[in-house]
Amino acid sequence: MPDLQDQLAISALMQDWALARDTGDWESLRATAHAGAQMTTTWFDGGFDDFVESCRASWDKGSRSQHFLGGTAAEIRGARAIAQTRMSINVRSRLDGVEVDAVCSGRFFDRVEKREGVWRISRRSVIYEKDRIDPVDPNARISLEAELLARFPEGYRHLAYLQTKNGARVNPNLPTARGEALEKLVAEAKAWLAAQ
Repeated sequence: MPDLQDQLAISALMQDWALARDTGDWESLRATAHAGAQMTTTWFDGGFDDFVESCRASWDKGSRSQHFLGGTAAEIRGARAIAQTRMSINVRSRLDGVEVDAVCSGRFFDRVEKREGVWRISRRSVIYEKDRIDPVDPNARISLEAELLARFPEGYRHLAYLQTKNGARVNPNLPTARGEALEKLVAEAKAWLAAQ
């Protein structure tokens, strides 16, 4: 049975990531990942250090998001683990001149490793399960272009729509609640865990 201290350390790591990301504490955010770690989200796919710098640049332009976390379940094998954390991403932005909130729920899906006694992220992916977009002012109206919305899968299509309209290049093939992308993500992670 995995050590309870390891479970607690991995759960705390997930909380540290969210707090650092949402408060603009870039050095603390950087400290949640090992050197060479990788990060994949709707708007970013690459090295963790580049992710941090991209977040900083967006922050400096006024972009804000909030990540609310639920529980973390970690499957631990020696110095490796797969951690899944329930989460909700909340983004406030403008869409065609209207202030909107986009909310997307799903799971952070992390490969974490214990190196020199410290658990950190080595690869973060996100499984997108459901989302929505609403005007902040309930009397305001937004109109979404059906063709653009349909380019993205159910699970993150509204978030992707907003991000695309605001200039981001969004990957339309990310894991959602079910399907081939999810199966591939899980199979690759399980093979990585078994190779420990």
